[in-house]
Amino acid sequence: MDMKKHIALFISLCLAFSLQAQVLPNFGGERAGLSTLSFLKNDLNPRSVALGGASVSLSGDGYSVLSNPAALTDIENTTLSLSHLVIGAGIHQSLASFALPLNNKVSALALSVNSLNSGEMEERTEFQPTGTGRKVFVSHMASSLTYSRKLSSVFNAAVSLKYIYESMAEFTNHYMAVDVGFLYKTDFKDLKFAVMVQNFGGNSTLSKNEDIPVLFNRDTGINLGANTVPTVFSLGLSLVPFKQEKQSLMAAVQLNHPNDNAENLRFGLEYELRELFYARAGYKLSVAHQSYPTFGVGIRTRVGAHPLMFDYSINPTQYMGFQQSIGLRLALNNDSRSEER
Repeated sequence: MDMKKHIALFISLCLAFSLQAQVLPNFGGERAGLSTLSFLKNDLNPRSVALGGASVSLSGDGYSVLSNPAALTDIENTTLSLSHLVIGAGIHQSLASFALPLNNKVSALALSVNSLNSGEMEERTEFQPTGTGRKVFVSHMASSLTYSRKLSSVFNAAVSLKYIYESMAEFTNHYMAVDVGFLYKTDFKDLKFAVMVQNFGGNSTLSKNEDIPVLFNRDTGINLGANTVPTVFSLGLSLVPFKQEKQSLMAAVQLNHPNDNAENLRFGLEYELRELFYARAGYKLSVAHQSYPTFGVGIRTRVGAHPLMFDYSINPTQYMGFQQSIGLRLALNNDSRSEER
């Protein structure tokens, strides 16, 4: 394909996915709370958190399994990535991913596990608001298998198949979802365009052998209903407007259209010094209760001959305080400082 065909294909994909979406982030807040499995929307990429979530068009790293798997072909060596997000109220969420380049870096395969745990909670009911004396737990887990491939020198595509398990006290749920990502690269200031559909699937519901035993003023208990999963359509671009031999500045912007909330915009800046230190900042527009800038840093070091990247970010929120995210990326058998950011 020549350049014109690539551009036409990318624009067609954008129009196909966004046909039903509004353009400005003014409406849609009334949809909040309509989906289940909302842990799938939490950003477990510390670099992305620091950039305000503007990560769909970034260069590939181990966290691309969530941000945009189409970028995984940027990885030059086998990469192990770990991250941990402190959500608040004793709730923690973690990600572990393993990415392997294939076919002389034409394609890549990745495995990842995304898990959330509430910790021990006191069971409370409408008639025993101080607690029943019983302890309950909430846990979520999503395991994904991802395949990414270069369709040409400038166009990448990827798909992730997710198995999701949900447990709340004695109630459980098993579910499948799909992520699809596309990435288009140009030679103008490292300009990239990206499109991603995350968590595409049908309705999901908890299940139990019998219904919920709430019999006050009722003949039977309450049956659990089905809800949609939090599908998010993302469209973004990034470029490097300033670059010198020892430093550079990257800028990114992203539009998110979730099926369970208002459309929103994300903006991010990343300053890189000698490919050893990274300072990041971002901002979210039209995201409820998150009206403060985000911040973060990245530091490159090494363990023997293996480059090790440390990422840390802070996301200030109105009600949940400062949500902190920390991550480690280890590239195996790579002694080059040009390894992915």
